[in-house]
This record gives sequence, C-alpha cells and structure tokens, in this order.
Amino acid sequence: MITKEPTPEILGEWKSIWMQYKDILKPNRKSGQELLEYLQNKYILTEIHEKRATDAIIYNVTMNKVYEEKLPEGKTPIPRAFYLENAGNGEVFYRDENKDSMDIWGGDITKIFVGIDEVTGFFMVEGSTMLWDEMCAFCGVDEKDLQNFVCVAEYINALKRFDLLKDILPE
Repeated sequence: MITKEPTPEILGEWKSIWMQYKDILKPNRKSGQELLEYLQNKYILTEIHEKRATDAIIYNVTMNKVYEEKLPEGKTPIPRAFYLENAGNGEVFYRDENKDSMDIWGGDITKIFVGIDEVTGFFMVEGSTMLWDEMCAFCGVDEKDLQNFVCVAEYINALKRFDLLKDILPE
C-alpha cells in the first residue's frame, strides 16, 4: 500500500520488480463480489450506509484512471462500505505489533474502514496497510494491471508480505 510520495529510488525499485515479474504473471484478478465474499467469510464486518463513505468509494473509482477504465460502458460503481471489527480474525489488525505507525493515519486506529466497488473490484482501506496488502494479494491482477509497474510491484510486495509469491509463480 502506498502511504507516501514515492521517491525516485522507490519508483526504480517498482520498475525493477515489474521487469522481473511482468512476463511471468498471468491475469488472475478477482471480482469485487469475490473480494467482498472473501472478507465476509473471514472477518466480522459492520456495513456503513453513510453517503460520505459510499461517495468516497465512487469518487475513487471515477477519479482514478486505472479504475475508471475497468468500469464497463454504461455502468456505475456499486459501493459497499464497512468497518472491520476488532473481533475474531479481525483482531490481528488491531494488535500493537501489526498496527501501522501513527503518522500514517494521523493517530491511533480504533476502527478500520474498508470500501469496495462491486463493479470494478476497486478497494480501499483506511487504518491498516496489512489488511490492504492482504486484499491486494487476494485480488490479483488483470491484463491492464500487468502493464502498470506500480500495480505489479504492489501485488508482488503484498504476496511477499504473506509468503504467497511461490503460490502464483509457475513451477
């Protein structure tokens, strides 16, 4: 998950990762619905029906070229917003050893926000880079993502964080 302005060194690292993996990876992108089912089956989520939460998801899709291109002609985003509860499997994200530094989110995290667009598969997380990386690793990449060095680098780094890279590479 990108949490700060990338330096030229980081951009170079991402391009290097992309060069190493772009021809090996195969499209395996999950849908927004598959991502939602994955999260609902694994974690306790409380749905949020606030307009500002769903608007944030819609705006992130429609104002982000990468995701706007994934929106089929004539379709509009179907936003779903949740809080990931500090219970069950979700407790891991609230433990001190897994929390992000306070400067990323502007203070201590008491709730983790998750937003998903069911149409494009766009997702956002506020409060946990670990959860964002898990979702990125689960979702995979599509043909268009494979041409984007940032998308590929984020995917590879997410897989590495959970020791899953070996699972997607050909034998």
